[in-house]
Amino acid sequence: MSDIQTSTVSEDGFACTSQVGDFDLQIDATDETGPNPNAALVATYASCFLPAFRVGGQKTGFDDLGKVQIDADADLDDSDDLERISFDVYVESDLSDDEFAEITELAEDICHVHDALRDELQADVTVVGDAF
Repeated sequence: MSDIQTSTVSEDGFACTSQVGDFDLQIDATDETGPNPNAALVATYASCFLPAFRVGGQKTGFDDLGKVQIDADADLDDSDDLERISFDVYVESDLSDDEFAEITELAEDICHVHDALRDELQADVTVVGDAF
């Protein structure tokens, strides 16, 4: 048996419902009933990177980063394929640039979505400390 199983159904049109474990995800290529696949991928990437960032903090001795927020931006090419992703990471803790760089590097190594994307699509990350 595989580690991850999903089932995706579309009755008509461009909206799909994916069953992932006990959860239903609504993805719609036209953005009418849910986010489009590119937006869902960017959100999934950020949702993976944020806990990886927290683990990176723990591994460098910063167990309590406080509130962490990622604002993600992405650009599409003329074919509507993802071309660039960037993250602005806002962190309540006020750490040095070097400390944030170390945490970011660990987060990039830990985040499974980061690892799954082709190199040129991996996010450019900017971290802002003492943000809240």
